[in-house]
Amino acid sequence: MIRVKLKEWGNSLGVILPKDRLRELGLKKGDSIRIDISLDERLDGFGIAKGAKPFKEEEESHEEFW
Repeated sequence: MIRVKLKEWGNSLGVILPKDRLRELGLKKGDSIRIDISLDERLDGFGIAKGAKPFKEEEESHEEFW
């Protein structure tokens, strides 16, 4: 399985296949292939805590740790 990201090319989206994997498979320019597409879980650094309660600072000072 090869995991790649969609990239924007003009008004379209496309993928770039890693050269080493193409070599392993014996594929070259002009070859016809079939691709089965499945969506990986979308995860980015923003929004992963969506719906979490806002941060609330503790009122205790915990001076014994300083």
